[in-house]
Amino acid sequence: MAETITPQEANDRVLGQGEIALIDLREPGPFSEGHPLFAVPCPFSTLEVEIAVLVPRPSCPVMLLDGGDGVAMEAAAILSAMGYTALSCVAGGAPGWAAAGLTLYKGVHVPSKTLGELAELALHPRPLAPDDLAAWRKEGRDLLFFDTRPATEHAQMTVPGAVCLPNGELVHRIDSLPAHVPIVLTCAGRTRGIVGAASLSLIEPAREVWWLEDGTQGWRLAGHALECGNPAAPLPPADAEASAARARDFIGRHGIATITAADLARWRDDPGRTTFVFDVRDPAEAAGDPVPCATPVPVVTLVQATDRFIGPRRARVVLVDDTGLRAGLAAYWLRALGHEVAVCQITTALRILPRQDRPIAPYRPVPTIRAGDALAQVAGGGAEWIDLRSSTAHTKNTVRGAIWSHRARLRDLPEGRAPFLIGDDGPRAALAAASLIARGHDTVRVVEGGLPALRDAGAEIVPGEVMNLSAAVDIISFAHGRHDGDADASRLYLAWEKGLVAQLSPEERGQFAL
Repeated sequence: MAETITPQEANDRVLGQGEIALIDLREPGPFSEGHPLFAVPCPFSTLEVEIAVLVPRPSCPVMLLDGGDGVAMEAAAILSAMGYTALSCVAGGAPGWAAAGLTLYKGVHVPSKTLGELAELALHPRPLAPDDLAAWRKEGRDLLFFDTRPATEHAQMTVPGAVCLPNGELVHRIDSLPAHVPIVLTCAGRTRGIVGAASLSLIEPAREVWWLEDGTQGWRLAGHALECGNPAAPLPPADAEASAARARDFIGRHGIATITAADLARWRDDPGRTTFVFDVRDPAEAAGDPVPCATPVPVVTLVQATDRFIGPRRARVVLVDDTGLRAGLAAYWLRALGHEVAVCQITTALRILPRQDRPIAPYRPVPTIRAGDALAQVAGGGAEWIDLRSSTAHTKNTVRGAIWSHRARLRDLPEGRAPFLIGDDGPRAALAAASLIARGHDTVRVVEGGLPALRDAGAEIVPGEVMNLSAAVDIISFAHGRHDGDADASRLYLAWEKGLVAQLSPEERGQFAL
């Protein structure tokens, strides 16, 4: 059985020594409204799938945090069946954390966001006000203007004239760009602009580099229009020899560890440490030339949203790359987040290392029902529809009479009519069904083929309930709408980013090695 620990004990452990993961089991909405600084989101709805990625070593200590609703104990039983051996539940969940006088942080990817704010204080990248950029461009000033985000985000909306060149790729390709021309970087807010400008200054100190203050949100708040639906242009070519030379210089100057494929094999065999391996090349490169032992995650995403990929504090991280520059740069930032990081060159020996096995969820067959049979039983009053797709999909269309829910909420499902679960291509419906069966709901069924099959069987499809953000818990609610023109949400978000450092306790501040 999992032990129960106080919030103070959990806080001391996460800020202490050695690997440990603080896993927040709540859905994205409640998580975004307040969580411990180093809590890693892993919603109960998809626990078995996501935990294997976030915490691949079953002997790693794992602390489970819920909403004070007892979900942590149920999650602990599931993880124990998966082979996890060092489990504990935080008493009182997130409400208990706050009641103990410990800080709950709003937002998502808070450690990475905080790192960006600390980088501004420590490295002093130069900010450029939106109106100043507008004036420069009106004057025809010679400059290079890049959007540091991934291509998908760039396409959604960007400052007009910005060319997509994500963090990591910019330094790798800098030698193919015009020399001595000032560079201005933008993102959606602050972090990636700050980190991008600081990174380029670390690699090429003589280059004049600016970051657009508050990114696309600051640009719109200043009264300027954004551009939407603009696909990313092909990346400029890279000079591999120049990139490798820069990598040797940067890695040497900053004391970043380098290892061989043989070293990596030994690290992965260490039962007492977790070793993550990431391929930080551009996604197209990684897809066209895969390294089986490494998970492809570009630099900009890994640094911006580290808690999407790495569950334990102080884990080992190996970054693979062809020239080493992108990996070295990512290593600099991940080390500042408290991880033990090394760079590994892509070689033949590395390519033959297999992918490591991950914990496997216990096999629980869940009963299903054909759409036509389900329709007949619901019409007879013996069953009810429960829609486990996203709240957005449910609102768009669902079966008449269906209620929207999620796995944790189904813990309170009363006995009575048989619950017929409507899912999508993901695992949510099957995992929820397994939980219901474990609680004694023997009549639960997952509808084969989901909503499309029900439509084909003659079900009446109607718009679902329009939910507010407090009900639609699968949506990040903090500063929601900031990318949709909500000026108040943007102001809230930007003030939040700027205020992160002031929220840190001295012990939390000491976790950032920058």
